[in-house]
Amino acid sequence: MKILYLGTISGTSLHRRTALQRLGHQVRHIDPEATLPKDYVRAKFRYESGALLSDRRVARDVLAQVERETYDLVWVDHGRCVGPVLIDGLRARFGPVLNLNVDDPYGWRDRLSWLLYRKAVAHYDLVVVVRKPNVEEARALGARDVMQVWRAADEVAHASRTLTTADRRKYGSDVVFVGTYFPERGPFFAELVRRGVPLTIFGDHWQKAREWPLLEPHWRGPSSRSDDEYAKMVQGAKVVLGLLSKGNRDLHTTRSAEVPLLGAAFCAERTPEHDALYLDGKEAVFWDDAAECAAACDALLRDAAWRRSVAAAGRARCIANGTLNERIAEAVLERAVGHARRLAA
Repeated sequence: MKILYLGTISGTSLHRRTALQRLGHQVRHIDPEATLPKDYVRAKFRYESGALLSDRRVARDVLAQVERETYDLVWVDHGRCVGPVLIDGLRARFGPVLNLNVDDPYGWRDRLSWLLYRKAVAHYDLVVVVRKPNVEEARALGARDVMQVWRAADEVAHASRTLTTADRRKYGSDVVFVGTYFPERGPFFAELVRRGVPLTIFGDHWQKAREWPLLEPHWRGPSSRSDDEYAKMVQGAKVVLGLLSKGNRDLHTTRSAEVPLLGAAFCAERTPEHDALYLDGKEAVFWDDAAECAAACDALLRDAAWRRSVAAAGRARCIANGTLNERIAEAVLERAVGHARRLAA
């Protein structure tokens, strides 16, 4: 298919685009926010006002870029600054417009920043979400069709690397967490440290934590700046922790697929979705609080054979689950093609 893809040209948005290309599709990738002001004041205003004033400008810029082109469908990834004017313009020219958003624009956190997106939901032919409550929430906003999928790892970005001796020295750790600071995470990691967990943290904004004096010796640097660096942070660890974003109502995250696919032992919060993805104690190890997490880390570190078995079984289960970008993309496109056929009829 010939696909117009709107999304940031980085991160998981880029991963999903390249997955579409690996499947043999011809993809034109445009960042709809590329021409919007980047200075702090205007970017902050745009965020706080829900990007409501961006709709016509973004529509004008994107439609001008594709004026003489043809596509089979349009894939909008994320879509905070994509509004009804652009969606309707794209539908009139190219047919179905779908949206996949792994964020939580329907929840309470950052709610105001999603005002334009929420106005746009009813204009998409297909809205793809990753949380069960988002299904009915999208329908309540007028969504024509809603599809729930798992968050996914990428077959290439999260393929296992061969670590050199230098990589082992730089990224090697016993127990690692790779992620950004959130207020609820400071007390949790402080408790792990007090319980003797040999913790390493890679991530941004940890200096904001009230527990920073206790956590600083365990912080090894900012978040990964490339897929390769992230993979090495994960593969260099004996145990990789998986925490959720409470504000985003997560019951699983992209880490839930990325860590096992990279071949590391995944030690994460126990949730119904994690229990559906992996067998506890066999394919991953789950916990409910810091005390249980510390005990799980200690047990995994003491038993290398069990740790390797969990990592291998988790990787095999991740692949069997199909929580991979190419598999998810195929399912989304199959649903979207149905809309294309109905529009053509």
